[in-house]
Amino acid sequence: MTVLELDRPDPRLDGEGSVQVALDPSTQIETAKVFAVYGKGGIGKSTTSSNLSVAFSKLGKRVLQIGCDPKHDSTFTLTKCLTPTVIDILEGVDFHSEELRPEDFVFEGYNGVKCVEAGGPPAGTGCGGYVVGQTVKLLKEHHLLEDTDVVIFDVLGDVVCGGFASPLQHAERAVIVAANDFDSIFAMNRIVQAIQAKAKNYDVRLGGVIANRSAATDQIDRFNDAIGMERLAHFPDLDVIRRSRLKKATLFEMEPSPELEAVQKEYLQLAAKLWAGTEPLKAQPMKDREIFDFLGFD
Repeated sequence: MTVLELDRPDPRLDGEGSVQVALDPSTQIETAKVFAVYGKGGIGKSTTSSNLSVAFSKLGKRVLQIGCDPKHDSTFTLTKCLTPTVIDILEGVDFHSEELRPEDFVFEGYNGVKCVEAGGPPAGTGCGGYVVGQTVKLLKEHHLLEDTDVVIFDVLGDVVCGGFASPLQHAERAVIVAANDFDSIFAMNRIVQAIQAKAKNYDVRLGGVIANRSAATDQIDRFNDAIGMERLAHFPDLDVIRRSRLKKATLFEMEPSPELEAVQKEYLQLAAKLWAGTEPLKAQPMKDREIFDFLGFD
């Protein structure tokens, strides 16, 4: 067996035809509020996650952000660099985790946010779920979760298998980032399906949607009304957000302006809302053909 192969799947099925990555009970995160951020690829999940991490830190919380993408680019606006991944570091010590020190894989970012890039298996091989599990296991072995108030998983793209969905096994709330367009909302509907499937066997519940890169939210709101979703925050498509990525900086480090202050305030309000606890949503996602017909203008 290679290191990227999985144990036999948990006999509990999350849905019809489901074969899932089983959660090792010893790797549960018990001492922090855990949020998993999902959304269509390229919709701004890492920007949202990083600025939300800073907002939590501004509220005095000890924050850990875990990037779950082989590109390992979730945290670069926090650390100002591409940090090495957990899986690469483990390979460097032949997967003898006892040889590692916390500073080998945990890096401090802006305003004290701790940053970890889980990485992933080589393209077309292995499973992202294994990597997420090994990352959480490593954090627990080094007692790094005991001094953490908030954990944010920034998860890549659409949910197509149990590996991509594995952060949901650790999370208390899952939030979805979406723009006010067909592709984002179509992907959001599928992500809602994944979250509701995981909720059958794990504690994760749907928290709501963050509207991003959109002047308006009419299509998101219409979809929310139809399935029982809720909009948590709205971030318009502002040039300062684009420039912050180019400057490798969070929005809380950019030159002050009235529009930037409004965005910062929205992030702080979102962090406060999530920390206080959102009501779990019991959304009823549509079938693919149903949402295809539902979306769009008359």
